[in-house]
Amino acid sequence: MCRGPHPDTAALVRRPSPGRAPVDLAGSRPSACRRCRLLAYRDRVLPSLSAPAVTAALGRAPAAAAPPVPSAPPADAPSSALADTAERAARTAGWLEANWEGWLATGLRIVLIAVIAFVAQALVRRAISRVIVRMSRRERAAGPTRGLLVNPERRRQRSAAIGSVLRSVATLLILGTAALMVLDQLGIELGPLMASAGIVGVAIGFGARNLVTDVLTGMFMLLEDQYGVGDRIDAGEVVGEVLEIGLRVTTLRADDGEIWYVRNGEIKRVGNLSQGWSTAAVEVEVRASEDTARVVELVTRAGAELSASPPWDELLWEPLEVLGLESVSMDSQVIKATVKVPAGKGPAVGRELRLRIKKLLDAEGIPQVDPAGITLDKLRGGDAESGVAPTAARAPAGA
Repeated sequence: MCRGPHPDTAALVRRPSPGRAPVDLAGSRPSACRRCRLLAYRDRVLPSLSAPAVTAALGRAPAAAAPPVPSAPPADAPSSALADTAERAARTAGWLEANWEGWLATGLRIVLIAVIAFVAQALVRRAISRVIVRMSRRERAAGPTRGLLVNPERRRQRSAAIGSVLRSVATLLILGTAALMVLDQLGIELGPLMASAGIVGVAIGFGARNLVTDVLTGMFMLLEDQYGVGDRIDAGEVVGEVLEIGLRVTTLRADDGEIWYVRNGEIKRVGNLSQGWSTAAVEVEVRASEDTARVVELVTRAGAELSASPPWDELLWEPLEVLGLESVSMDSQVIKATVKVPAGKGPAVGRELRLRIKKLLDAEGIPQVDPAGITLDKLRGGDAESGVAPTAARAPAGA
């Protein structure tokens, strides 16, 4: 402890001017405490190592001391966050400036591909629609015979189905090609993608092979015009009128009114009872003793009257043709006549023709017979013209 009066630093050491040694006022004060001695030693030794002292010792004039730079106050947290954000923004701006030209070129190419694809799709669909309409008009203008073969609903549905299939295929090809080109512009490798798509396609095709078979069969049925709406067809297991044709299923109405849905892939063969033309055949059976030429004349007259009577005149495409004597036996003779009519109209025309022939034969007194009726007449009482005697009644047993 310093027992004497405790001098302060200013009292112990007098600050010297530059280039002069400090004056120790406390060196002769043995009563100074340890702290005072340390302070005196610091003031005596450390100034001699300062820049002015070293410069004076080397014999050079001391340089003017640089003004002290005030230390910046410590930055707070918001200022640091703003600085980081500004730095990131600068880096992002530089990255965008270095890559925007390539991105712009890629974007323009993608837009050009999309525009070309949509324009091509619209043009192709319009061309397909025009071709379908032209084909439909050509079918209608092919003549009266051709016009009767296809009803308007069948023509409309067939044209709509064909146009829909062609437009779908064209759209799939165009848009699929455009999608692949866009992926290529984006730098996506198409090899692995195509390989994966091929594997998926094979798996789907193997699992849905029946569906693919039905669709392909339906497409060929429509393109080949095997049958249409309103036709009467024989599909193997069912015979009926076609109500609707789809790419997968054909809808039929049977004679008893049942609705059948037949898969197109299950139709191995089909018989169209309404396509083209058919023949209405009539067989007239009279007694063997009747004048054949007279019967032929009456049948021909009935056909002429039928062809001049509406609405039958539109159904008889050709005059009635009498083929002549179809068969002859001891008791009867059969004269056959045919006429060409639209497909499916043969039964109706045949019924009307038989009715008119019967009226003419009845007016001339010529009865129609059949072998079963003649045989029954023989069993009952004989036939005077044929000279066959009646069969004797069997005597009761035990007479």
